[in-house]
Amino acid sequence: KKNNVRDGFRMLDLLGLEGKLSPPAELVVLAGGTFTFYLAYGYYQELIFQAGMKPYGWYVTFVQFVLYSILSRVELALRGTARSKLPLGVYAGIAALTVTTMGCSNSSLQYLNYPTQVIFKSCKLIPVMIGGIVIQRKRYKALDFAASTLLCLGLVVFTLADVSSQASFHPAGVLLICLALCADAVIGNVQEKAMKQHSIGNTEMVHYSYSVGCVFILVICVLSGQLMPAVRYASSNVMQAYSPIAMFSVTGYFGVSFVLTMVRRFDALTAVTVTNLRKVVTMALSFLIFPKPFSMQYVYGGLLVFLGIAVSVYAKNSKPKAVLPIRHPSIV
Repeated sequence: KKNNVRDGFRMLDLLGLEGKLSPPAELVVLAGGTFTFYLAYGYYQELIFQAGMKPYGWYVTFVQFVLYSILSRVELALRGTARSKLPLGVYAGIAALTVTTMGCSNSSLQYLNYPTQVIFKSCKLIPVMIGGIVIQRKRYKALDFAASTLLCLGLVVFTLADVSSQASFHPAGVLLICLALCADAVIGNVQEKAMKQHSIGNTEMVHYSYSVGCVFILVICVLSGQLMPAVRYASSNVMQAYSPIAMFSVTGYFGVSFVLTMVRRFDALTAVTVTNLRKVVTMALSFLIFPKPFSMQYVYGGLLVFLGIAVSVYAKNSKPKAVLPIRHPSIV
């Protein structure tokens, strides 16, 4: 759909619904929605893993995938989108990567505290650069290496703070979140290629990849032995288990829609700035709402990470701009 500006206003298409707003009003609505939904998303994610669902990260991801599939089906119906012609094998590959990304990310909270997970998720640049150098023989500027160095230092400081302040810290948490980051770094390129070759919209991509992913996660839940214990626990604590997971999934889905619309209507730099500010607020609220051991190392590590992000954004913004397809951000 064309975004024609008339009398200072233009049509805003969000979640299959349309409205007429001026560009400044659009930015306020989109940034406000991003903050609102992702702050709620972070709250419910931490709430889930503070309670009895902590050992059942894969089952939580299964329920999340089911709800994402339903919500995206509703959005497709609102948009009147025709059935996708993308080969099932391509969706299966994307689904496998999405399962790895979100399943490992959720499961890492069994071993890491939430702010540490947020910091790791902010450092996707590192696996992206490694993959670019090893696989595509890319060359990066000095600013890119400076940004990745700051990110690495920040991660080391933040992780050391976790080790010293948490009796329950386990290296498995770091391994899981690193696997999630690596899969997320790959999925963007795969999605971009598929969307470009087959003219697939973002909502279609979300619906079919998450629907196929439901099958994969169900198999993982069965093989890992999580399925029946998780179902038994959730059945005996329906409101405590399913209510937070439902809110976690709904706010996450809506948050993604707001971010993608912001990228389409403005640019990636605006979206990155808003989402990174949201992460700062999320971490601060995490320490306030869910009391946990605190160390100044968290502050120093966080500052190094966000300085690295700022350098990375500056480096990207100084390069010639190109129009890229909008991708579904699996980790936000």
